[in-house]
Amino acid sequence: MTTPEIHHPGRWWHPIADGRIQCDLCPRECTLQDGQRGFCFVRQRAGEQIVLTTYGRSSGFCVDPIEKKPLSHFYPGTSVLSFGTAGCNLGCRFCQNHDISKARDTDTLADAATPEAIAAAAARLGCDSVAFTYNDPVIFAEYAMDIADACKERGIHSVAVTAGYMSAAPRREFYAKMDAANVDLKAFTEQFYKKIAFAELAPVLETLEYIKKETTTWLEITTLLIPGHNDSDAEIDRLSRWVFDKLGPEVPLHFSAFHPDFKMIEVGATPPATLTRARNIARGNGLKNVYTGNVHDPDGATTECPNCQTPVIRRDWYQILDYRVTARGTCPECDTAIPGRFRTDGAGTWGRKRLRVWMNQ
Repeated sequence: MTTPEIHHPGRWWHPIADGRIQCDLCPRECTLQDGQRGFCFVRQRAGEQIVLTTYGRSSGFCVDPIEKKPLSHFYPGTSVLSFGTAGCNLGCRFCQNHDISKARDTDTLADAATPEAIAAAAARLGCDSVAFTYNDPVIFAEYAMDIADACKERGIHSVAVTAGYMSAAPRREFYAKMDAANVDLKAFTEQFYKKIAFAELAPVLETLEYIKKETTTWLEITTLLIPGHNDSDAEIDRLSRWVFDKLGPEVPLHFSAFHPDFKMIEVGATPPATLTRARNIARGNGLKNVYTGNVHDPDGATTECPNCQTPVIRRDWYQILDYRVTARGTCPECDTAIPGRFRTDGAGTWGRKRLRVWMNQ
């Protein structure tokens, strides 16, 4: 049974001279006649306002390990209640979640929940965090922000998994409510963004700098390496140098493996050696916390002390095998602070489990 579409008043828009309304949420700045939807599909003009058509509705809820987001320095080992809605404000040809993000049928949103119900479920399930993921929370920002407020009242953290394609004014309001973010830096050329993601690189870089320099939100970055498109030594070198110069050496950077999907099924999967090569380049450029993802690589999943290189967290996939971060968040050997957010009572014990949750049962 599907849930009815709710037209929740949207924010960040203004009327323009020709009678249309401009959406100011993201750099696309869609201009809409009455009844028209934006590129993201879920923001629609209804009369003299823009509404969010997916407020209170989800494509599904799961409890995941926080490492799957991926976040390696944000309360390791804990569980996170994860969900998405429908639609996206990018058009990535390689989308790994295209059945959700490219959905043009909101009947797929069969799980309904208020912000308060989601926060209550997270608390009941013992989750430290709620993650807005699977599709980009930018396009359901009002819903995500209300959930973050409800979670804060219960001491539960809010996590945004996003491509970072957001305009300045809503960005300030949105990240004021997020405790952590993993931003998908899809490549480091405008050509890739324009031809493959149907977006622009510059606003994403602005978001990354804003989060790091102007907020208290914990930041990690993921780049999905696609053979022949964004995996050259030169591009990885430029990307990792930019992260070092603009964001600092301690921001975690994850290189993840691509698998053929959506409109790029002709491209082969990323060889594990490519991820290792990228990790070595980034570490050679001074980044302290570089990880590999979507492959079995214990070395690429290990967190080391930035000073003495002592392994402080060892992982196998999303399972923590050894956790040595002290209650003060420091290295047990040299007492150097480990960048991130850590529990004083050690790592969580969720492991690599994935639990499907139904809100309306």
